[in-house]
Amino acid sequence: MTDMNLHQAKVVEIHPLESKDSKWIKLDKIRYLDPTGTVREWETASRATRVKGAEIDGVGVVALLEKPTGKEILLQKQYRPPVDGVCIEIPAGLLDPNESIGRCAERELLEETGYVGHAIKVSPVMFNDPGFCNTNLRLVYVSVDLSDPRNQNPKPQLEDGEFIETFSVPLAKLPQSLRELAEQGYFLDARIQNIADGIELALTALQG
Repeated sequence: MTDMNLHQAKVVEIHPLESKDSKWIKLDKIRYLDPTGTVREWETASRATRVKGAEIDGVGVVALLEKPTGKEILLQKQYRPPVDGVCIEIPAGLLDPNESIGRCAERELLEETGYVGHAIKVSPVMFNDPGFCNTNLRLVYVSVDLSDPRNQNPKPQLEDGEFIETFSVPLAKLPQSLRELAEQGYFLDARIQNIADGIELALTALQG
């Protein structure tokens, strides 16, 4: 693989894009009735790639590494042009035709990180930004057995144009780790920050 520095990536130009020229997204204007019966309009974006008949666009993968010292969660660093910054994320990807949700999560984990895992839990459907678009996903919890020989030297199978750095942090220390990464200038994907917030809320509840 060619040496890379995620922090060298940057936006060099932005220009308007029409739906007819877009490969991945499309824009629509919705006419709808509000709760009073008034007709209103709403501008929205959607993925042009959702599998026909599928309820979701893709999955987010909560990959838990089973270590003797405790569970660690697998994270990624990836430059994202829309925010012009390096984001901290969980592995994720789009659903393929005739693919189960669990299989999608296991495939994306293998492709993006090289780890072989087993899907153990699937979340309800989650909408990313329902005031703006209809994109959605399910979170899939995947257990990664580090004693499996296939996980001794994981090698990602990245597509052209994918530049991802993978690392892990102790699950119990996730909230603090994310705060430190944000202070270093990384952008936090809402999904991983929500998991961290859930951990802190659970600890608060236990403390009474």
